[in-house]
Amino acid sequence: MRAVVVRSHGGPEVLVAEELDRPEPGPGTVLVDVAAAGVNYIDTYHRTGAYPIPLPFTLGLEGAGTVAALGEGVTEFAVGDKVAWASAIGSYAQQVVAPASALVPVPSTVDLETAAGAMLQGMTAHYLTASTHPVAVGEVALVHAAAGGMGLLLTQLIKARGGRVIGTVSTEEKEKLAREAGADEVIRYTEQDVAERVRALTDGVGVHVVYDGVGKDTFDASLSSLRPRGLLALYGAASGAVPAFDPQRLNAGGSLFITRPSLGHYTATREELLWRAGEVFEAISAGSLNIAIGGRYTLADARKAHEDLQGRKTTGKLLLTTN
Repeated sequence: MRAVVVRSHGGPEVLVAEELDRPEPGPGTVLVDVAAAGVNYIDTYHRTGAYPIPLPFTLGLEGAGTVAALGEGVTEFAVGDKVAWASAIGSYAQQVVAPASALVPVPSTVDLETAAGAMLQGMTAHYLTASTHPVAVGEVALVHAAAGGMGLLLTQLIKARGGRVIGTVSTEEKEKLAREAGADEVIRYTEQDVAERVRALTDGVGVHVVYDGVGKDTFDASLSSLRPRGLLALYGAASGAVPAFDPQRLNAGGSLFITRPSLGHYTATREELLWRAGEVFEAISAGSLNIAIGGRYTLADARKAHEDLQGRKTTGKLLLTTN
């Protein structure tokens, strides 16, 4: 089988598609024929070694496909079942061995490419809007990178809960995408001061919550956009890690809250994983949640996918297809 292997940490140039032996499932695991793998920012952290994994390894955490073989003790799935996952290392490959506990069934109403694009970002958007800060009717949220894969999902889920969305984007094309997803207001951060514009759009009060996956470049604007007792959900660091800051700044801003959540802590039990994935798939099936596939790449083009993702040249979700 072909797989994208990382043999040394570094930039996108270290991503090479190689021929490897077919893996075999062990106890409690499942061999899956991968239809598509999701490309996510966390993959770049694994590639560079910021989140270290012993070398060499096959990259990728997210995907969807068809069960090809079962390991000892697996009873929840059968060969031929359609499954998806958000946390099985080695997913940039034609086949992956995944823990059965990490897999969720894909309903017949959802195709495998959509399922592959929905798991990590879809469940992240779900926990952020339903659990980290359960958006209430009438609340105002600031969504950074509103035309990206996460931004489009957050916007749709916030609107479905009755919230108001202020999104940030860099171009006219991305503004159009954000508005199509439901954003009520869009700020071009390349042309406007984000915090000042947020204040103008909220009668000087600020927003209830900021969903920030950018990190270093947006952190100051995020805190300055919050109303008293508002929450900054810092779920990523696409622009780099946030520098150390004095917690007294939270007091000065109005007894603010900040959290650095991750999907693993919001899918820590089998029950919670199935609940979140189930609600995401139900919304897709009902037509109330659209997974916008912004780019499809072959395994051989994984380097290009990472270059485009980190170059902010993309919108929506990026996939690696295995055919």
